[in-house]
Amino acid sequence: MAGDFIADAVVADNEAGTYSSRVQTRFPPEPNGYLHIGHAKAITADFGIAERFGGICKLRFDDTNPDTEDVEYVDSIIADIRWLGFEPESVCYASDYFGKLYEWAEDLIQAGLAYVDEQDGETISAQRGGFGKPGIESPYRDRPIAESLDLFRRMRAGEFADGSKVLRAKVDMQSENMEMRDPVMYRIRRGHHHRTGDTWCIYPMYDWAHGQSDAIEGVTHSMCTLEFVNHRPLYDWFLEHLELPFEKPKQLEFARLELTHTVTSKRRLLGLVRDGIVSGWDDPRMPTLVALRRRGYPAAAIRAFCTHIGINKTNSRHSIEELESFVRAELNRVAQRRMAVLKPLQLVIDNWPAGEVEYFEVTNNPENAADGTRSVPFSGTLYIEQDDFAEVPPPKFFRLSIGREVRLRGAYLVRATHVDKDDAGNIIAVHATYDPATKGGDAPDGRKVKSTMHWVSAAHAIDAQAALYDRLFAAEVPGERTGEPLDDLNPASLELLTGCKVEPALTETAPGEVVQFERLGYFAKDNRPVDGNPPLFHRTVGLRDEWAKLQKK
Repeated sequence: MAGDFIADAVVADNEAGTYSSRVQTRFPPEPNGYLHIGHAKAITADFGIAERFGGICKLRFDDTNPDTEDVEYVDSIIADIRWLGFEPESVCYASDYFGKLYEWAEDLIQAGLAYVDEQDGETISAQRGGFGKPGIESPYRDRPIAESLDLFRRMRAGEFADGSKVLRAKVDMQSENMEMRDPVMYRIRRGHHHRTGDTWCIYPMYDWAHGQSDAIEGVTHSMCTLEFVNHRPLYDWFLEHLELPFEKPKQLEFARLELTHTVTSKRRLLGLVRDGIVSGWDDPRMPTLVALRRRGYPAAAIRAFCTHIGINKTNSRHSIEELESFVRAELNRVAQRRMAVLKPLQLVIDNWPAGEVEYFEVTNNPENAADGTRSVPFSGTLYIEQDDFAEVPPPKFFRLSIGREVRLRGAYLVRATHVDKDDAGNIIAVHATYDPATKGGDAPDGRKVKSTMHWVSAAHAIDAQAALYDRLFAAEVPGERTGEPLDDLNPASLELLTGCKVEPALTETAPGEVVQFERLGYFAKDNRPVDGNPPLFHRTVGLRDEWAKLQKK
């Protein structure tokens, strides 16, 4: 794994006996949205480090904001982690520790290290100052311990209005680190909590809940992304002033995962859903794990990609084509091949024996002989792709045209003779003849053709739909130009094709299964319940390796 500084830190701690060679990590999402591709890196890191050193990793929900959190998100996060291939040692919640966090907060008040502030949030924020600008101490900073303790208990009892009082840590209002300038620990917020109901009307802030939850659980190495570097001194400060049940955990920061053409802000993603720009959290254009799964991304490919990019200390933006190359490589290995015609044009073989049907044995997956073969019906009327025929072929067009011979995949060589058109002049059928001596696709006289085309027997074809996807955001860095990512939305990010024709074997494709439509790409059968419409297939990725192409530039 590239950039393995966290593993080095664990090795050093083990050699020093810091945690008695014990390794425990945690993945701590807030249940206020669905997990996205950026979380996949954190999940792989948290669980991977624990597994590598024979430790454990817990899933802990940072459920300290009742207004935005929901059991829907809890359930989806658990399902996504298991889909990725990881099993938490246990599932915990910050709300499990609300009682202990409250007790510890009282301990800090009694030690003169926390106080109740009655100023509004705007005033507190302004008094914190800024870089190069000194902070202003609250007029309540030195209020008597007994008074702060009494007020805090009354806050807990629900005597005061939301937002009227907060509990702040008394740290250092002149610190160069803004996080240390008397941060808020508790705020009054009446909201129905998805687990504790209406038991609490004060809720801990992230910085107060996070490190202390780590300590309660016995976490040794608390990994988080680089934006929390400035929070580490406060993380340590809180822990140093409490009596802990275990050794003090250590916070380690690594670079988050950013992809081109992608937005991972939960607020932005929620806006896409609420505004109807996408059909939901599982819209296959979204970067959420539930959407990537619906689109057909294999969990193994996501894990391999996250392992490949490694755990490093420098933020960078990876090309989405690089992720797709891992998806393509995994699908090439495991996906069975099928024939599907997305934009059908009828091909009539005039010299085919009337009413005869022939079956060809076709390899399911050339990468895995154990996948065997299947029988594909062939008849005198087929469907081919509209783009595979040109009445007047342009230069370097080697597919079917009048007088030209091509190979039908695994079947025969055929030569186009003429076309049928409707009253508007549109081609509705191509007529051709086949050479019976070319069964299997090769001519006994050794003549060569320059194109091999896929096809589906018209009499046996199954109706289907196909969703073709482009980038949801056209710009490599959405919002870089204007500051607003929505300005870079791609209006052509989805093309839904109806009237597709696919071979009969695709009726056996399971929901969520990915197959390769020959010459067209990898497609996943939709994993939602059938609604009476023809089956829907999502294009996962195309066949062309765009990442390899970019590397050659």
